[in-house]
Amino acid sequence: MEKHDGKKRVVIIGGGVAGSLVAKSLQFHAHVTLVDPKEYFEITWASLRSMVEPSFAERSVINHRDYLTNGNIVTSNAVNVTETEVLTSDGDRIHYDYLVIATGHADDVPQSRRERLNQFKEDNQKIKSAHSILIVGGGPTGVELAGEITVDFPDKKVTIVHKGPRLLDFVGTKAADKTLKWLESRNVVVKLEQSIDLNELTYEQKTYRTSNGETIEADCYFLCLGKPLASAWLEETVLKNDLDDLGRIKVDGKLRVVGRTNIFAIGDITDVPEIKQGFAAQQHAIVVSKNLKAMIDGGRECSQCRMDTYKPQLAMAVVSLGRKDAVAQIPFLTISGRIPGLIKSGDLFVGRTRKQMGLNPDTSQA
Repeated sequence: MEKHDGKKRVVIIGGGVAGSLVAKSLQFHAHVTLVDPKEYFEITWASLRSMVEPSFAERSVINHRDYLTNGNIVTSNAVNVTETEVLTSDGDRIHYDYLVIATGHADDVPQSRRERLNQFKEDNQKIKSAHSILIVGGGPTGVELAGEITVDFPDKKVTIVHKGPRLLDFVGTKAADKTLKWLESRNVVVKLEQSIDLNELTYEQKTYRTSNGETIEADCYFLCLGKPLASAWLEETVLKNDLDDLGRIKVDGKLRVVGRTNIFAIGDITDVPEIKQGFAAQQHAIVVSKNLKAMIDGGRECSQCRMDTYKPQLAMAVVSLGRKDAVAQIPFLTISGRIPGLIKSGDLFVGRTRKQMGLNPDTSQA
């Protein structure tokens, strides 16, 4: 059994924006083990900028070891959870006193940072060499990618195909209308209430047919569709009854798995009623880090621990439109243009996130 010098053992499954922040916050307070199939943490909302400007990824793709200097990193997939252990696909059995599940959405990305950076360069080359580009999906990912491409490559012909009646289904109609107007002003063609048969997509073809029978000519395409939650593996574990019908983990106000005192869940994988976005996931991590410190200091079963209660975020969202513009929905107000762009679009919060992780906000440490 691994030595832990008498410290409580905290195992975190998932090294995304939420899990990595918990690991960083607790590394000198507990014996921390981060289990993640990747060797790096990625600021995911910066990935679209990295596709059109690969050098941007040098700051947004960060090796776990850069910020986790006093913890263990297990580069593997978790495949089972018991009341006391996490089991990985490589056969590791990792004991825990406290467990944090932060697996978010399933995403097929390379294991190493270098491979991920090369992937951005390959996407960039696809964009550069294409005259016309098809984007399948008009949610925040598809919209932001279209914005990035049209600003950096204004001569490209960009088409978005979206199955919904409006873009950005998760925000209000005003924000969607302002976004559509911005895109069309930059000659982006938007086809709503249509879809593309994904089974027919190949990188060799140049002609695509929509569900309405329309034909689209494009030199390349990018899929910008929602990804499934990374929770299917939990269905064969002790937590199988703690999932709702959508595969989300049911949590209480302290972000503990309902009915459990030492297992927490954070980020997109939870059933917290709010828009799933990176800022909210980071707030989950901050609350859970505080609560774990309180429990570790007071004892796992302590009823007098001063624990924080998480308050779901209000319906706010900022969607970047290129380098300077954005559309923002905040309670009772929707604004677009340069003012919301100042909030997010310039740096996409990369500097702030790096600083939060204890890193130089301006330069890569790799």
